[in-house]
Amino acid sequence: MASKITMGSNGKLNVPDNPIIPFIEGDGIGPEIWQVAEKVFNTAVAKAYNGKRTIEWKEILAGEKAFKQTGEWLPAESLQIAKEYIVSIKGPLTTPIGGGIRSLNVAMRQDLDLYACVRPVKWFKGVPSPVVNPQDVDMVIFRENTEDIYAGIEWKAGSDQAKKFEKFLIEEMGVKNIRFPGDSSYGVKPVSSEGSKRLVRSAIEHALENMLPSVTLVHKGNIMKFTEGGFKTWGYEVARQEFGDKTFTWDEWDELKKEHGEAHANEVQRKAIHEGKLLVKDIIADNFLQQILIAPKEFSVVATLNLNGDYISDALAAEVGGIGIAPGGNINYKTGYAVFEATHGTAPKFAGTNSMNPSSIILSGCMLLEYIGWKEAADLITDALQAAIMRKRVTIDFYNLMTGATLLKTSEFGEEIISSIGIVTGDGQLKKSSSL
Repeated sequence: MASKITMGSNGKLNVPDNPIIPFIEGDGIGPEIWQVAEKVFNTAVAKAYNGKRTIEWKEILAGEKAFKQTGEWLPAESLQIAKEYIVSIKGPLTTPIGGGIRSLNVAMRQDLDLYACVRPVKWFKGVPSPVVNPQDVDMVIFRENTEDIYAGIEWKAGSDQAKKFEKFLIEEMGVKNIRFPGDSSYGVKPVSSEGSKRLVRSAIEHALENMLPSVTLVHKGNIMKFTEGGFKTWGYEVARQEFGDKTFTWDEWDELKKEHGEAHANEVQRKAIHEGKLLVKDIIADNFLQQILIAPKEFSVVATLNLNGDYISDALAAEVGGIGIAPGGNINYKTGYAVFEATHGTAPKFAGTNSMNPSSIILSGCMLLEYIGWKEAADLITDALQAAIMRKRVTIDFYNLMTGATLLKTSEFGEEIISSIGIVTGDGQLKKSSSL
């Protein structure tokens, strides 16, 4: 009998063999890619656990479908169900035009306090890429999901609010460097110690649990010293105060250099790395965008604020095949609430064409399966997806970039994956006991 996932008193999810998992099919191409993804998930779960585990999918409404049926873009009932069932998945949602909710995605993340936007970025062999060595890109991005620009605090130039805020800045705060007073819009960028620390804490825990070598704090603290700079400072505080026996940080190196010289600092760092300690370092955001092209092997887990994370996630996705194959999840590691999602848009002009790549929602579902502890099913899917790509039987986005490929519809690509589930290895090769 199907039942809910619950959060245990030990802070771990209790996952039954037959969990009920809510889904939002999404707008635009959402229904087409979801139909394919659901079949893939069900097949993988059945094969991984010999029918002993199943998922009961429960639809909840959001976006255009919700508006047509209820008159609301994001019904309160949908948010309540997402909380009640803890873990859910969604397709792409449109943003309402002309007022109301600024973004349905943002609204869900803030209401559920899904503070970590987690985006793993890894290349599948054979996927077209604009870089020479895409196999060197293997990172997990932890993007802060509730503060920074996502707070949505801004006022339009000429509005009463903008005038009032400008007057306060000039007359009360003594600000003298507003270049064009009376003609400026304003935005406020809140960055807190609590918000920064919980994000970095989750990134460090992920790195330690998965035996990854480093966490990099990406920031623009050279210019925004108290927001972006605060993020860096608080991130190092978490590493040193909460994980001091398991980490070595660049700010420790800097202190050792000042006190004992660079040679001593370097020796301590080498010893820490040899002992298997996690290296926690930082980098300026614009330099990072250069380094992920020049030296991507230097980075493993990345923790950053919201706007930086937006740029970084899409830039890295482009290196491994584009946002159409990029998965994502929005997670609160304290409450357990998680919404996994296709990271691309609704692509309304392609709705109903059965032509788009469903890989983003499929791989986001793999993240969901791993999150609930069903890694075996997730691995079957990623192996089968790799096999389809290696055989060059792909949707139009990859077809246009490959030589000698076979063009498949969305549904056909799903069947291609399903046909390989359980009978291919991680390198896309047939298992010895199987035949296609």
